[in-house]
Amino acid sequence: MRSYLSFEQPVADVDARIDEMKALAEGSPAIVEEIAKLEAKSAKMLADLYATLTPWQKTQVARAQGRPHFADYVKALFADFTPLAGDRHFGEDAAIVGGLGRFRGQPVCVIGHEKGDDTASRLAHNFGMARPEGYRKAARLMELADRFELPLITLIDTAGAWPGIDAEERGQAEAIARATDAGLALGSPSVAVIVGEGGSGGALAIAASSKVLMLEHSIYTVASPEAAASILWRDSSRAQDAATSMKITAADLMRFGIIDGVVPEPLGGAHRDPAGAVEAAGRSIGEALDSLAGLSREALRETRAAKFLAIGRRL
Repeated sequence: MRSYLSFEQPVADVDARIDEMKALAEGSPAIVEEIAKLEAKSAKMLADLYATLTPWQKTQVARAQGRPHFADYVKALFADFTPLAGDRHFGEDAAIVGGLGRFRGQPVCVIGHEKGDDTASRLAHNFGMARPEGYRKAARLMELADRFELPLITLIDTAGAWPGIDAEERGQAEAIARATDAGLALGSPSVAVIVGEGGSGGALAIAASSKVLMLEHSIYTVASPEAAASILWRDSSRAQDAATSMKITAADLMRFGIIDGVVPEPLGGAHRDPAGAVEAAGRSIGEALDSLAGLSREALRETRAAKFLAIGRRL
């Protein structure tokens, strides 16, 4: 059963007509020809729609059911993945998953947010919103990657860090700051990919990398559009206005020099062709790592620091 986002209703209507005609076709050449015309029309409508998405529509796509998550990327791109758990201070946090594996035969460290794909797994992973122990685990794994000179690949997909009282009591802000610092201090190549939502410090904590990439219809923002609308206008229903004002899309962030590359998504978004989206991300990660090959540990630190210090100077 296909699902459609609210702005895709015209495409949904055409696809419903196609399904009806297929049920009646019974080999009729005339009906088969009409189905072909409608399929071409549906594809063109989808292409035209996705060529002109608004920031709010991109937000909906970034959150769409069926979009590949961390587990999907690990399964397709990393061989021999071995998860490593715990922050060695308090406990385990399932919103951030990390471990060691091989990317195209090369040993790497992989860290990412996991939202889950059904009710049970979403609850288990706290919808990808990590507590302090998740960020302390990430920092621990970054230090491990640094010690053994392993490239670091991070996959970001979170609405933000968990804002609960328990997280604040255990030092949420400090944990995020230490994870960010560990990423900036890394002496090995690092590539971050925003694969869905990249929300606030919860995203930045594992995105302070040598190369930062975004999937075409992902978003990267200081706060969710709903939260920003509540702060600015005390009205979360103005999320669409906030999304437009905050410049949260890959095209805007590329123009501002905040990210280094945009990964094209399959027609209709990554949720329509998860395998194609994962494959495209893998190619971009490989290219980014190749561009960092040969740099010394000190050069990697210096270029990474220069990259982040330059943010805002091009505005």
